[in-house]
Amino acid sequence: MTKLLTAAFSYLILGLASGLFYREFTKANDFPEGGATQLGLAHTHLLTLGFIVLLIALVIEKVFGISRSPKLFGWFFWLYNAGVVLTSAMLIWHGSLTVLGLDAGGMIAGIAGIGHILLTAGLIVFFVALRRAVKRDLATTAVVTRP
Repeated sequence: MTKLLTAAFSYLILGLASGLFYREFTKANDFPEGGATQLGLAHTHLLTLGFIVLLIALVIEKVFGISRSPKLFGWFFWLYNAGVVLTSAMLIWHGSLTVLGLDAGGMIAGIAGIGHILLTAGLIVFFVALRRAVKRDLATTAVVTRP
């Protein structure tokens, strides 16, 4: 639970900082207000995928104990976090290049795609661990409630 809480708090700080960076960086470079750039998306990705999703995972951990499958939980935690970090980093990189008027090229999109693949793999592993935890919970509940 401490890992989830620490990671969620870290994403809160990073998400807020990326929003501040977006606002100040675009102002400093005279980028048109409301202009299209992926830089602003990093703020919402970090807050939603990092902060909110991991807070939900923390509640699920408290209720079902998904970390009792340590291998699955470990795989989920590291795959998912790698995906959030990689995806957000590519949004910041691509958005910064856009603000500076530089060509981002296709490489950034490919790397961001890898980030999305890691996110997807992490979520799949999370649901496998959650399914096992729910089955375990149902089995212990059935044993306890039988006369």
